[in-house]
Amino acid sequence: MRNRIKYIIGGFIIALTLNSCRKDEKPTVVGTTPYVYEYPQLIGQYLPPIEDPNDNLITEEGIELGRKLFFDVRLSGDNTQSCGSCHHPSAAFSDTSQYSLGIDGLEGSRNAMPLFNLGWMKNGLFWDGRSNSIEAQAFKPVTDPVEMHETWPNAVSEIQEDSQYQLLFEQVFGSGEIDSVMISNAISQFERTLISGDSPFDKFLAANFATGSSGWNEANELLAYQGFAIFMDEEKGDCFHCHGDAFNPLWTDNIYHNNGLDAVITDKGLGNVTGNPIDDGKFKTPSIRNLAFTAPYMHDGRFNTLNEVIMHYSTGLQNSPTIDPLMKDVGDGGVQLNPSEMAALKMFLLSLSDSSFVQNPDFTDPW
Repeated sequence: MRNRIKYIIGGFIIALTLNSCRKDEKPTVVGTTPYVYEYPQLIGQYLPPIEDPNDNLITEEGIELGRKLFFDVRLSGDNTQSCGSCHHPSAAFSDTSQYSLGIDGLEGSRNAMPLFNLGWMKNGLFWDGRSNSIEAQAFKPVTDPVEMHETWPNAVSEIQEDSQYQLLFEQVFGSGEIDSVMISNAISQFERTLISGDSPFDKFLAANFATGSSGWNEANELLAYQGFAIFMDEEKGDCFHCHGDAFNPLWTDNIYHNNGLDAVITDKGLGNVTGNPIDDGKFKTPSIRNLAFTAPYMHDGRFNTLNEVIMHYSTGLQNSPTIDPLMKDVGDGGVQLNPSEMAALKMFLLSLSDSSFVQNPDFTDPW
């Protein structure tokens, strides 16, 4: 059976490079060390290199500065919250609460999205796409009244008082006079390094097989492949149109969809950004990587388990004026998977979880 699956995969996946990573050379930045991206095997094979903005070239020193700022509570109004307060490394930089609480105890209306593979996440960031770059995304939470509720002048003033930060900013940006753009750029450099692509199923697709991975065995491997077949079957799961396939290691189309959560739309999502009613109820397709760590699920965190997510697409679809045409089984409530099919699909989804990513010491709080 294993040889048969290996033959099928071999016919489905093109030959991979012998190297397990690909490196990109960056122009030298005076006084800093250019960062060389290292990509997991499938990501290196199928995705283009990450392109840094010309005005924010990534460096080793910039990454470390950004990591310190990402976990620095001084960016919040009362010095109690950092970016890492709602984006936990152990949760693939998402929040395990349905809604994150801001410093004033205010609760948002959406679940904090995980942060990984952002360098390829084009077509807008956040659930509603309101930021068009990582730099713009990193800029917003500091002043958001429901989140960190600080002013940039105050935040900059506190960071400026730290003599260590003055030296770091001088080294990274050529000036010890700190401003909000420098802070956002440094955080963005750190966030670009959050690359995830070494899950059991990645190993499986690379024909290395996943058996031997932590908590993984041959039975799980075979069940995950069965789930992958359901995922790719237009008459079964039909998930790949939005979440990609083996040639798309991001496992998202980076597009916005109304996936049939509600008959009456109360959160307009993309529609709030574009002002176009046709976009009401559309949210960005999240990657299905690292689902073992990122519960709860959906933009509003309404589902606590993957079983609930799968049940939604199987029997719980709700019709509405802007529902995506890909939800073609909405008239039947969903794709109507049976219990064994749902179990296989769940194993496949879990097999895309990368434990090395959530355990990477380079991504943890340095304070």
